[in-house]
Amino acid sequence: MIVRIVKLTLQPGKKAEFARLFEEVSQAIRDFPGCQAVELLEDTSDDHILFTISKWQTANDLENYRKSVLFNGTWVKVKELFASRAEAWSLESINTKP
Repeated sequence: MIVRIVKLTLQPGKKAEFARLFEEVSQAIRDFPGCQAVELLEDTSDDHILFTISKWQTANDLENYRKSVLFNGTWVKVKELFASRAEAWSLESINTKP
């Protein structure tokens, strides 16, 4: 499983707009082939910083999503809301316990 974590620092006053856009596309992301989950989280010390965490069956599934019309159409809209460049990490689960 691949876990993708993306840190998003938003411009002041843009969090509600980002949350609305995320809500509009989150089900389509969940339905994308290979996606197992997607979640939006807020930093506990700075409400201008959000994180998305998505889980993918394979790295290829994630890459297909990143090259998709869904991703590119969404990214064009949300990157206008950023105060700084997004940071992203792709991680592979090596030891999962319940």
